Amino acid sequence: MGEVSRGARALVICPDIKSLSYDLDADGRLAEAVGLALAIGIVVTQQTIVPVRTVRPNTLFGSGQVQNIKIACEQGEIELVIVDGALSPIQQRNLEETLKRKVIDRTGLILEIFGERAATAEGRLQVELAHLDYQQSRLVRSWTHLERQRGGFGFLGGPGETQIEADRRMIRQRMGRLRRELEQVRKTRSLHRARRGRAPWPIIALVGYTNAGKSTLFNRMTGAEVMAEDLLFATLDPTMRALSLPGIEKAIISDTVGFISDLPTELVAAFRATLEEVTSADIICHVRDMSNEAAAAQKHQVMQILQDLGVTDPEENQVEEGANAGQPGTEIPILEVWNKWDAVPAQKREELSVVAGNDPMIVPLSAITGDGVAALEERLSALLTGKATTHEFALPASDGRKIAWLHAHGEVLSDVDAGIEGQEPQRRLTVRLNPKELGQFETL
Repeated sequence: MGEVSRGARALVICPDIKSLSYDLDADGRLAEAVGLALAIGIVVTQQTIVPVRTVRPNTLFGSGQVQNIKIACEQGEIELVIVDGALSPIQQRNLEETLKRKVIDRTGLILEIFGERAATAEGRLQVELAHLDYQQSRLVRSWTHLERQRGGFGFLGGPGETQIEADRRMIRQRMGRLRRELEQVRKTRSLHRARRGRAPWPIIALVGYTNAGKSTLFNRMTGAEVMAEDLLFATLDPTMRALSLPGIEKAIISDTVGFISDLPTELVAAFRATLEEVTSADIICHVRDMSNEAAAAQKHQVMQILQDLGVTDPEENQVEEGANAGQPGTEIPILEVWNKWDAVPAQKREELSVVAGNDPMIVPLSAITGDGVAALEERLSALLTGKATTHEFALPASDGRKIAWLHAHGEVLSDVDAGIEGQEPQRRLTVRLNPKELGQFETL
């Protein structure tokens, strides 16, 4: 089999296994698989749903179905077959031998995308560890002495790759080294998180299904230029920027990796450290693509992952629109951002507007046009200052540092000269502070 690279002509197959239950219907899963393939630069020339009544341990599909796939490959000059599901090493090898083409499954495709997109050292470590974990159980067809290569991990071929058998001992040693390096990275991240926790600025985390528009919203709110394309997994490494909100001089906003249904287990574990950013946030903004017919199923997937991170409780993982959207029982408030509002059909938008109008934890907007972003900023500000209480402080007039801090981080209701003649000048301030700000002020 020759090498296959970006631009390869591909057939995308969505096996609809009758014995399994799925969050998305077959059409939705096929569309998502095609989106994943397009995200890595593959040319999808054919796509099909194949019903599977009985899973064949050797090929997944029945013999007649495999022959139909082979004919389609020959007629369409297909170079690559993508199966949107998990293939065992035996199934993958047998399909390749029969079809005479490279075959990759959903995990292999997502790993390829992650390998290309991960920009930071940590992202590369996480992806390589996940890739090695995946490779342990199957024949390695294109690997160069376990060296990381720019632009993916060799499932789709690339320059200078050779057909060598994996040395399992070398893989295990490499995985051991990667785990040690990642542990060090995690310690550094937790130190940074702890430092940010002591910082005087609130933290807002954007989460959501992949391609929901998080990076577009992030760019709109911060003026940054994070990669924001209509692609699945356009963002992999968490990005942080400062922004100002009404009544709040400075807040930190974090753009995180997009979630996806049936994320391979190797990647759930590998990207846990990245997602841990969410657990230190003051507010979570759950960005949803409301123009997507699978929006409810996507919400379920996101809430499931937040539950796995310990951010939400199991009984609060609801998918009905407007049903406990803000998850008030959780420690971290979750604000639902209903994005792509401009792309929602008029009748549906009218119905959803009623739901959003009755729930203060829902903000409809369009990140691409900017409509509704100001309302989101007002809502974030209200949530961040909502727990604020009024406090009075009598400070020496010479303590400029504390006085300036209160003006910068609290809502100063009054600031008067309260000095008594013959004594050191004093200032009496009445300030609204939330619990976090009060705690930070007390440590000054």
